[in-house]
Amino acid sequence: MLAESLVAALLAIAPVSARPEPDLWRRAVSAADVRTCALTDEAPHVKAPKANAWAPISPQDVKDVWKFVHAPERALNLTDPANATLTDNYVFLVDTLYLNKTQVLSYIDGDAAQPPKYARVVIFEGGKEEPVSQEYMVGPLPVGAETTIAPYDYPFNGGLGGKIPYDGRYMDGKRTAGYQPLLKQAMTDVADITKALFNGTYYGASDPRTDIVAANTGPHSLDGSQSWITIMFRYPGAASYVTPIDFYIILDITGTDISKYTLRGYVTNTKFFKTADELRKAFEAGEIISEFPQTRDQEWALLKAVPEMGVRDLDDRIAPQSIEIGGKRYKLDRENQYVEFMGWSFYMSFTRILGLMFYDIKFKGERIIYELSLQEAAAQYAGNQPKAANTVYHDTYFSIGSTSATLIEGFDCPFGATMLNVTYPANDVTDVHPQGICLFESDSGYPVARHRYGSGGNPNGFSNIAAVKSSALHARTIATIGNYDYLFDYAFHVDGSIEIEVRASGYLQSSPYYKDQTNFGARVGLGTQGSFHDHILSWKADFDIISTKNSLQRTDLIVVNQTQPWFPELGEFEQMELKAYNMEKEQQFNWAQNGQSMFCVVNDEEKNSWGVSRGYRLVPGRSNVHLSTHNSPFSKHSSHILKSHLAVTQHHDNEPYGNSWQNVNLPLKPQQDFSKLFNDESVDGEDIVVWFNLGMHHYTRSEDIPVTLYSEAVSSIVFAPQNFHDRAQEGDLQNRRWITSNATTGEITYEDQGLQLPTCKVALEEPATKILPWLKI
Repeated sequence: MLAESLVAALLAIAPVSARPEPDLWRRAVSAADVRTCALTDEAPHVKAPKANAWAPISPQDVKDVWKFVHAPERALNLTDPANATLTDNYVFLVDTLYLNKTQVLSYIDGDAAQPPKYARVVIFEGGKEEPVSQEYMVGPLPVGAETTIAPYDYPFNGGLGGKIPYDGRYMDGKRTAGYQPLLKQAMTDVADITKALFNGTYYGASDPRTDIVAANTGPHSLDGSQSWITIMFRYPGAASYVTPIDFYIILDITGTDISKYTLRGYVTNTKFFKTADELRKAFEAGEIISEFPQTRDQEWALLKAVPEMGVRDLDDRIAPQSIEIGGKRYKLDRENQYVEFMGWSFYMSFTRILGLMFYDIKFKGERIIYELSLQEAAAQYAGNQPKAANTVYHDTYFSIGSTSATLIEGFDCPFGATMLNVTYPANDVTDVHPQGICLFESDSGYPVARHRYGSGGNPNGFSNIAAVKSSALHARTIATIGNYDYLFDYAFHVDGSIEIEVRASGYLQSSPYYKDQTNFGARVGLGTQGSFHDHILSWKADFDIISTKNSLQRTDLIVVNQTQPWFPELGEFEQMELKAYNMEKEQQFNWAQNGQSMFCVVNDEEKNSWGVSRGYRLVPGRSNVHLSTHNSPFSKHSSHILKSHLAVTQHHDNEPYGNSWQNVNLPLKPQQDFSKLFNDESVDGEDIVVWFNLGMHHYTRSEDIPVTLYSEAVSSIVFAPQNFHDRAQEGDLQNRRWITSNATTGEITYEDQGLQLPTCKVALEEPATKILPWLKI
């Protein structure tokens, strides 16, 4: 049936004069002659010009670095993490260290040797007199006689380098275990109350009597000098994020001495009780009620077919697919993670903290971008309950790269997509998530260029019609960080533009419903409110338009008064005019109202044939937002990168990051303060970096149940050529039609560039049978 459908489609577009009789056509493409479409063919191999300088450290490097730092001669006094406690020194994570751009350019653009790789090692030093978290750099790699370990301080401007006070460090399993005895006691003291109110009790995570789950939020500190933990409770299950109960507990957990941890208090009914006795007194007085009881049933919130909703007409047919019917048109060097496609070329890399990154992005041999990388994926919530009101997430804190995993062919990515592994260090081994990244070319759903000319008097209503096929190569990954599934899509279009898009799905982080708190979000379930929040995701785009000497040009659309001698009776009237100038100094800034400013990265030393500076335009897409709050104590200084649409700085090797993965617990004294990158340096004719934000204000709705929909929660930006070329880059594309209609007879002729339309049958495989298990190597 699929082959016959393709035949019908070919018949429909063939010129009348060129169409054979149907029976002859069918015999010409009989089943014996029809081949299977090349959907599963491997992408053609291409050899990268040079070895990937940005590639992650190898599994062997991970093992050797682990042994190196644990060797007695390092004098780090390390304990195996499996046996460590709060007061021990132990390795928390290993990752690939960022390479300095100045080193890499001399390699990829010259004859210098490939820069040596280094590992980034984070050690929690709870055994020191002043317990801290300290980052180190270990290298050069492979480990040998020249390998050393040194503090990784220089990229951070918060005042302590790579050091973080103990109370501002990551809330790992050791810290969680430290406060569990106090949490267990505090909840046991009120078990009869929680049983009466919510039919649930908590006696500790491992106690069989426990039938509710504890979930904490961040931040846990303001400046690293104190620490607390805010815990909410939910009914357990696959959809626990949308079955919260109205009970919170706050613990003071400053320092490593767990005997000094104390109860700050309980919260329920939006009332705060400092002690169990205060809570009990209010309960016995009837002052605490459960007006909108939560349900333990979670079937309503599972992402499964719902028989009660029926079946839509014709939905028993497979949905339309975007398939590479003519075979893959991109080339891949798997070893070096290097890709070529329709004039594009780029390298890919990956780290556990930042995820997928792109380097040395060129179009037709000329560099556009040196580095394109995610810097942060944040969310800040609104509410009048301890969980929602105080929550700020920075997902690099959770190693966003390590949460990228299995993609479903045909659903997350098209059938036939090239699947790549996600690999990252995990202690002394390397975790491998097969099918964690996909590459595919996709039909854009519209022609890249099109025009119809001449209609009068022609039998077909035109003299000629021209249309050029539009497509893009996509690199995609989905990171599931707790409740949310972020889809990151990078599209390299045939016209020379790059589109970056992020979508959000997954479960809401919800709150118990109160009818007087609808100003914080809609009711979405029996006892559930969808908590309003901001999603803000930050990127770094280190543009190198042909060279490192770039400027950020702003062109304002202004309205001026004008007179015209050929219409003197009009007098003075309004006219639009463009005013272009280069931005002089580093700054954060926003998109202009009504889109009346254009921002372009240009190289004023490079002109096209018309004498115009060559460049790329920053084009806002859907839902370009920034963080709504600017002075919240929970994000005041730790989230400066989130607080504008755009920013531009001069590049420096000691400023590789816009944020730190450890910033979230230090909102008043961050490890990396983005605002300190702006020190009045020139960005005119310099090596500049553009920082940009995507995201959405998540106005929660009942349609967020069971999960938020990718179709609505989406944000994007496009980098498009702006006078970079002498003309539009469609003239060398062969997938096009020039169709001419004879003015007298209406006879249709066309030019197809010799590109034959394929006739093949489609054979799709069930994607569930192709899923591969995670590995450790």
